[in-house]
Amino acid sequence: MTGRVWLITGCSAGFGRELAEAALAAGDRVMATARRPETLADLVETGGERVRSARLDVTDAASVDAAVAETLSAFGRIDVVVNNAGHGSVGAVEEFDMADLRALMEVMFFGAVAVTKAVLPHLRRQGSGTIVQMSSMGGQLSMPGFGAYCAAKFALEGLSEALAAEVAPFGVRVLIVEPGAFRTEFGGHRMHRSEPIDAYRVSTGVTRALVDDMDGTQPGDPAKVAQAILQVLDHDEPPLRLALGDDAVDGIRAHHEMLRADLDGWEKLSRAMSI
Repeated sequence: MTGRVWLITGCSAGFGRELAEAALAAGDRVMATARRPETLADLVETGGERVRSARLDVTDAASVDAAVAETLSAFGRIDVVVNNAGHGSVGAVEEFDMADLRALMEVMFFGAVAVTKAVLPHLRRQGSGTIVQMSSMGGQLSMPGFGAYCAAKFALEGLSEALAAEVAPFGVRVLIVEPGAFRTEFGGHRMHRSEPIDAYRVSTGVTRALVDDMDGTQPGDPAKVAQAILQVLDHDEPPLRLALGDDAVDGIRAHHEMLRADLDGWEKLSRAMSI
């Protein structure tokens, strides 16, 4: 068999499912994973010998190691690893339940790190491969009500930027994908909602209302995200970060301009720290 070998987390729906289908359509081989692998039965049936499925709960180290081992046993190598598993969260910082926040970070940050660490020895040995981190425009900017979600994405991006420089000498690449609003069930049952405090309606009420009404109405087509990622993987000089969607490009650019304005506006004071 020829073509790349993919290991993708969170393939039951959304970006993970679209990426698995796009990779198969491109002639590649896929280990599609989910916490409930029975949700992948149709994908396995249509993919034939070029697709396998496995249980992978990113918070369970044993299942992470087993999925990596199953991929290597089935296909002999791993070329693309996609850390896609996760879910949304809405709530003001004061509204966070700390147990819920830790659980979110376990999936969105520590889980992605665990999968990354599990595949790195294999990628280093073969001298090639790409780690695709599914972040968000919320990996570069935050807004009222999305503090927990964005904190996880900020953490993933910070780690991944360092990782990219660490693994470059081994021929391994990192791609951080930053989608805006896409039709991926983000506002539906995959969205955790903190218990509201009435006082915060003034600052997070709009965000909560947006989340409640957004599922299925987002402008972005997740199938186009999958095709964009495949296109970038074939490029000789891919970016470290790939913003996808008008809202992502506009929002990130505006945030960069705000950061630049603060840096320039306070530069004199910032530099006046030396003896």
